[in-house]
Amino acid sequence: MDDLPDPHFQELIHPYTGDVTRVRCPASGFSSDYAAIIHAEHGQFFVKGMFNEPGARLESLFKERDIAPFVQSVAPQLLWSVDGEGWVILGFEVVDGRMSVFDPGTTDLPEVVDALNSVAEIPVPAVAQGWIEERWDSFADNESEAELFRGTTLLHTDINPSNIMIGTDRTWVIDWSWPTRGAGFIDPATLVVQLISAGHTPASAESWAAQCSGWKGAEPRAIDAFARATWRMYRHWARHFPEEWRRAMEDAARSWVGYRCNGA
Repeated sequence: MDDLPDPHFQELIHPYTGDVTRVRCPASGFSSDYAAIIHAEHGQFFVKGMFNEPGARLESLFKERDIAPFVQSVAPQLLWSVDGEGWVILGFEVVDGRMSVFDPGTTDLPEVVDALNSVAEIPVPAVAQGWIEERWDSFADNESEAELFRGTTLLHTDINPSNIMIGTDRTWVIDWSWPTRGAGFIDPATLVVQLISAGHTPASAESWAAQCSGWKGAEPRAIDAFARATWRMYRHWARHFPEEWRRAMEDAARSWVGYRCNGA
């Protein structure tokens, strides 16, 4: 198939898929080296592949593979994986859903909140105990603030419209590339920034986060610290990789900091 990356890729997946008859590549929403829905002799599969080269991107695929058995209540099932020369590939079930909508007026947000609450209920498995959330640490004011991001909750950490899929009778949280263990408010906090970027006021965005179990009981100073760290993080990445979406997220995070911290 011309739509597959190379003959070796096809050789690696053939024991699981059989002969491939059609390939449909998604328009957006995935950061792997290859992603597609494959129609094949043995069924349909959503496949994600990374070049088998050491680095953070490949490590994220290994984490997604390792966490998959423990998040089946909220995520598509991982059916098979292959670790071969040149490629590491995951094959997931294909789910019938659409990307969620975060814009003001959407009817999707109750389902999004329910999905985040379902994630927060999943016990941290042994494989993830060492995946301590540290990515915001260098953007915190100091080490004591960074400690506020620690916790015992399993986190997805990449909550955005393309990672919440809405079906007729259920919702999926997909793309578990960056799972960690940390403070329960972090996933709802990432939702806040996404909602502001989509056009919500900070107050409206926080009203949705307040319906998340991970947000309830969180120390306001911890959320303040995370808001500031998030703004600095997006400011850093927008300066080094000035893509439009990063600038939009920087603006949203700045607006949130202004709301919470009086412009700090």
